[in-house]
Amino acid sequence: MNAPPPLAALDMPAEFTDCLARQQAAWRAQRNPSRQQRAADLRALHALVAENQDAFVAAVNADFGCRSAFETRATELLQVMDACLHAIRHLRRWMRRQRRKLDVTQFPLASAWTVPQPVGVVGIVVPWNFPVAMALQPLVCALAAGNRAMIKMSENSRHTAALFQQLAPKYFAADKVAFFDDGGGRGPAFTQLPFDHLFFTGSPATGRAVMANAARNLTPVTLELGGKSPAIVAPGYSMKKAAERILWAKMINAGQVCTTVDYLFLPEGRVDEFLREAEKVATRRYPDLTNGDYTAIIDQRQYERLQQIRQDAHERGARLVNLCGGQAGDERRRLMPLQAVVGATDDMQVMQREIFGPLLPILTYRDRQQVADYIAERPRPLALYLYSDDRAEQDFYLDQTLSGGVGLNESLVQASMHDLPFGGTGMSGMGHYHGYEGFLTFSKLRPVFRQGPWRALDLFMPPYRGLPQRILDVMTRMKS
Repeated sequence: MNAPPPLAALDMPAEFTDCLARQQAAWRAQRNPSRQQRAADLRALHALVAENQDAFVAAVNADFGCRSAFETRATELLQVMDACLHAIRHLRRWMRRQRRKLDVTQFPLASAWTVPQPVGVVGIVVPWNFPVAMALQPLVCALAAGNRAMIKMSENSRHTAALFQQLAPKYFAADKVAFFDDGGGRGPAFTQLPFDHLFFTGSPATGRAVMANAARNLTPVTLELGGKSPAIVAPGYSMKKAAERILWAKMINAGQVCTTVDYLFLPEGRVDEFLREAEKVATRRYPDLTNGDYTAIIDQRQYERLQQIRQDAHERGARLVNLCGGQAGDERRRLMPLQAVVGATDDMQVMQREIFGPLLPILTYRDRQQVADYIAERPRPLALYLYSDDRAEQDFYLDQTLSGGVGLNESLVQASMHDLPFGGTGMSGMGHYHGYEGFLTFSKLRPVFRQGPWRALDLFMPPYRGLPQRILDVMTRMKS
């Protein structure tokens, strides 16, 4: 059987290989940490965040150029602290062995169960849009499952990476948890390490490369990707309420959220009504885009990409509507107002890939089957949002579409629930994390069968003529 070439042949950074070797040795010395040890690790992670909140707010703000301090605290720091406490509360139940039923040939004295055990050393690749939460939410699950972890930050998160590298040794030994910056595009090397599990959050295009690198070592992967997540407003739903809730989701982090509303379906004849309500919401919540409440686009490359997408839509006939009361934002600071793209069509760039910014394409529809068919014919999104109080309509969209998660009369919130699994399907990813499902992702659910002092299988030993054949005939008739 052919083994992959040694790591040295891959021009691997020494700090990666040295850390991996130390963590692997530490895991071999303690393969199955006790619940008390896991809870202590989770408390240490909670303390790392709770005791350094101002430093994290400042670091993330420095990476973005302007990142709302409130949003960093609410969507990242609070979420991580609560995830740690949630895992500690439920750890005893998650770790408990589960008895399984025996099949008919194993009665009466055998037993069977499953026991979750840590897989070993986990690699976590972090995106730039929520650098604290996307580093530590998977880490919560990995530590709860009893693993060790190496975390690689994004090249756009240099300040946050430096802070993690400064703080982590105060709370964890390097053979338990270690952070790395991207340092000149070292992501491909990191994902070629022979981890016991690799967790990646990012774009589908990069996800393909990550999966190919992991396949080299047969490393299991969890891919949390993105996609074009639609929102649908039903004919009978309040447009005022829809605008309030959709814009809340679309303007957090300036739309740089993998589960945000990527495009919007409105009933024919109600577009202008939505635009009026949306502008009221945006101008009330963000009367001044430069006051620190609104987040900047992460870098110049992304800002220029969004401007080009916007220009392409305009040139192809879309109507662009500034929903922020005509505010121009600030090009120098990369503050870009939310703009609706009315009359978006499939030939426009804005409808061909995930936007990841403050542009909101608006499509119209006459009947719900038209909407369901449109969504079903395209790559599966990470989220789907329906605004409708009609239970039959809710059931229709749940039955006729497939997505990573669903929000009914809400957007984004399903992704923040610790007791709901988070994960995509198809082009939007594979695997889950958060809560118990995250614990299982980083565990080997090990099946165990224990034979009793007397076994029913002895009745089936050859020669088969006679009693074994008669018993098999009876059992077969019972199951036929």
